[in-house]
Amino acid sequence: MYSQSKSGLGRLVAMLPAMIIFGCAFATFAVAQDRPVPKWELYGGYSVFDPAADVHGQRPAALLPLSSRLETNPKGVGLSGTYNFNRWLGLTIDGSNHWGSGETTFATRIDDTRFDNISLGPKFTLRSRHFSPFLEALAGDHRLVPEAFHSVDKLGFMAGGGLDINLSRHIAWRLIRADYVFSTYRFAPGGVPTTDIRGVRLQTGLNFMFGGGEPAIAPSAACSLQPTEVFAGEPVTATATGSNFNPKRTVKYTWSGTGLRVAGTDASTQIDTMGLQPGSYAVNANLSDGSNGLASCSATFTVKQPRPPSISCVADPASVQSGGSSTIKSNASSPDGRRLTYSYTASAGQISGTGETATLTTAGAQSGPITVTCNVSDDRNPPLTASSTTTVNVEAPPPPPAPPAEVQQLETRLALHSIYFQTARPTVQNPTGGLLASQAEILQTLAADFNNYLKYRPDAHLILSGHADPRGSAEYNKTLTERRVERTKNALVEHGVPQDHIETRSIGKEEQLTADQTRALIAQDPDLTAADRQQMLNNLPVMVLANNRRVDVNLSTTGQQSTRLYPFNAKDFLALINTKGVEKRPTPRKKSKKR
Repeated sequence: MYSQSKSGLGRLVAMLPAMIIFGCAFATFAVAQDRPVPKWELYGGYSVFDPAADVHGQRPAALLPLSSRLETNPKGVGLSGTYNFNRWLGLTIDGSNHWGSGETTFATRIDDTRFDNISLGPKFTLRSRHFSPFLEALAGDHRLVPEAFHSVDKLGFMAGGGLDINLSRHIAWRLIRADYVFSTYRFAPGGVPTTDIRGVRLQTGLNFMFGGGEPAIAPSAACSLQPTEVFAGEPVTATATGSNFNPKRTVKYTWSGTGLRVAGTDASTQIDTMGLQPGSYAVNANLSDGSNGLASCSATFTVKQPRPPSISCVADPASVQSGGSSTIKSNASSPDGRRLTYSYTASAGQISGTGETATLTTAGAQSGPITVTCNVSDDRNPPLTASSTTTVNVEAPPPPPAPPAEVQQLETRLALHSIYFQTARPTVQNPTGGLLASQAEILQTLAADFNNYLKYRPDAHLILSGHADPRGSAEYNKTLTERRVERTKNALVEHGVPQDHIETRSIGKEEQLTADQTRALIAQDPDLTAADRQQMLNNLPVMVLANNRRVDVNLSTTGQQSTRLYPFNAKDFLALINTKGVEKRPTPRKKSKKR
């Protein structure tokens, strides 16, 4: 019985320090500021007492003393009351009673004892929201009543602690209360050993709490931002408002934010948003009164994606005479409501104006289109911009009025004639040659007449279209006709025709004259005798080829086309109709016929 009792209580005693240490550590990290300290605590519950001692005594009339190991007494109740001076320190008065075993024979009662105490001492408590571990030290009257001997009262001591689990503001479950019991007794005259109690008292029960006022309200904080949406570079004001702090203490504000420049120790601070990318940003504030008053809050603001302005512009009028002016009207807007600034540039002429309207002056500008660029920028740094263009057409001044008869006479004299070339002329080796004397005379006369005509019709152009007979490849004939129109153009330029009044086209062997068309041209030629006409018709295939080696001339102002009047009576006629060319035209696959 002795060893069993010792083993069981030993395990309980071994667990007690660990439980109290756990409770104290938990309370240290979970101190509750919102639970008031009760003024009074009243505990009541079940109690177990293990003397952990041998009783030594001598019964009346006995010759020899008796000794026995005292058993654990599980029959007991405990009561205590505590007055708390502050959150941690209180004064406890404690009492417990462990009654007898109820056994009747001396042999069964020698190892049983009752134990009572009434003690007083300090109590130290670490309070949290859910747990309240405590330590205590008590001293007072300890009465030991072994059932085989008489009762003895002595001064005794207790030291231990426990753990309360808070069920509500006024009730806690005392999960365990364990105290080491120290007291000494004598139940026989000198020579008999004393009975030394070095045991443990274990209890569990309910702890009732009274007084202490209402729970303290925890400090709180609220953050606000103004405005909550900005563009980069615009300031944001952050404000923190604290509640339930100690009015006798000064609240300190600490500001922070991720990726933000936030400073200051006041309730309001300015946030610099310069250079921030579009997105959402959080601002945090920590408030402290330097004591136990702590609170924090946060708020977010958004940096918006900037949107550029837009602009459109028109010219009024869109066409002006050289030297005239046009009004440029712009219509711009900013989707972000920014202030706008206008500016203008022009590809020619002079433009002035910095508002929604500008003026383009075309003095000194050549005829043709002038491009006006309308620009707008907002007031950001750097600004966002937009551009639009419009066109003002500068018309050439009208030609000086000319007597109709004189203009008509010039147009009549501009009897255009097609220019004819020998076979395969001009050559690649001599592109400036190939123009026969009879054809050069025609071009000289044409250049003189056309230069006079330009005085009255300066917008007139000569259009040169080159042709070739069908004997060469398409690629060869294309390059050949290019040389022919260039040779014709250069001859006109040599005789004073402005180069920019001549257009050239290379037709190649497209648009060939047929045998029927050639026959009709021979029949209509007034310069041929009947015999000559018949001779030409007898050599019609050769004449078809000769008529297709030509450059046609068109006058742009009247649409007049050159007369395809073949120079049958020219002194170099035989050279023109000769079908034997002297230039060899290499081809990648097959040798072409000479033209």
